[in-house]
Amino acid sequence: MDKYRVMQAENRKLYNQVQDLRGAIRVFCRIRPAGRTNDDSPVCVESAGEDGLVVRCPGPKNELKDFHFDKVFEPQVTQAQVYEDTQPLIRSMLDGFNVCIFAYGQTGAGKTHTMSGTDVEHADGRGINYRALDDLFLLRDERATEVVYSIKVQMVEIYNETLRDLLVDGGHQVRLEIHNTQASGLNVPGAKQEVVTSSADVLRLMDKGARNRKSAETRMNERSSRSHQVLTVIVDGDNLLTGAQTHGCLHLVDLAGSERTTKSEATGDRLVEANHINSSLSALGDVMAALANKSKHVPFRNSKLTQLLADSLSGQAKVMMFMHIAPEASSFQETLSTLKFATRVSEITLGQVGTW
Repeated sequence: MDKYRVMQAENRKLYNQVQDLRGAIRVFCRIRPAGRTNDDSPVCVESAGEDGLVVRCPGPKNELKDFHFDKVFEPQVTQAQVYEDTQPLIRSMLDGFNVCIFAYGQTGAGKTHTMSGTDVEHADGRGINYRALDDLFLLRDERATEVVYSIKVQMVEIYNETLRDLLVDGGHQVRLEIHNTQASGLNVPGAKQEVVTSSADVLRLMDKGARNRKSAETRMNERSSRSHQVLTVIVDGDNLLTGAQTHGCLHLVDLAGSERTTKSEATGDRLVEANHINSSLSALGDVMAALANKSKHVPFRNSKLTQLLADSLSGQAKVMMFMHIAPEASSFQETLSTLKFATRVSEITLGQVGTW
C-alpha cells in the first residue's frame, strides 16, 4: 500500500475513533485563568477530572452543579495541548468532510485566544486557526508525490446580520449574499478567496482580517469583538495515482460574546449590536435543538450565521464546540448559561435532516 493510502487509512481511523466517542458533535470546555480581566471576585468553577467541572452557586446554600463534556481543559493547558485534541477532525477534511469548529462564551472568556491566539509571531502563542493551516501544509508536503492540494482561505464577519469581507478593505466592500445551492466554501461567491502556501501567507492574511474586524468599547472588554468571525479553509485534492478528487471545507468560528446586555451596559449602537449578536446565538441554539430532536424542519434561515454554516452543521458534517468559561463568581450567570447551552449541544448526533 502506498504512503498516501497508509496516511489516509490512519486519518480515517483517528476520525472514526473521535466520532465513536460522542456522535458527530464534540463539546469541549476551556476554563480561563482567573483574574485575567482584573476581576478579583472569588473563583466559582473547578475542574473535576478530564471531562467534568463543578460550579459553586453564590448564596447561602452554596449549591454545587456538576457538568460533564467530552473534555475539560484546565486554565494551565497550553495551545498545543488544545490543538492535539482538535487535530483529528481538522485532518478529516482532507478526505472530503465538512468540519466546523466554534468558540462560544461571554466576552473576555478566551474565545479569540483559543482560535487565533496571542503573540502569534511565536509558534507557542498561536491558536487553532494558525495551527490548522500549518498542519494542512505539513500533510500537503508529505503527500506531494501522490496528491496535489490547493488550499484557499476566506475570512468574513457577520456584523448586525450583514456579511462583511475581512480580506477586503472597508472602502472596497461589495454586498455579500449566501447561496446555499453551491458547494461548501463556495456559498458566498462574492467573498474574496486567497490561495495560501505557507505560514507567512497565513500570518499576513490573519493580520489583515483582524484589523478589519468590527470592534468597539464595552464595559465587558475594551476591544470587545462585536461580530462573529468565520475563517473558512477550502481544500481541493487531486490524487495523481487514482485520479480521485476531494473537496473539503473547514469553518473556524470565533463567535461574538454571549453576555446579557444588562451586564455589558450596552447603549445606542452597542445595544443594537448586542441585540443582533444575541438573536443570532439564539438562532444557533434553535438549530442545535432541532438537530437534537431530529426535527424534519431545521431553521437554518433564521440567521446569517446558521445559513452560512448550514452544510457544516448537518448531514455528514463534523462539529466541535469549545465552550469558554470565565471562572470568577461575578460571571456565574453567564457561565451557567454557557454550560447549559453546551449540555444541549452534547446531546446531538448529526444525521440527514429535512428541508429548511
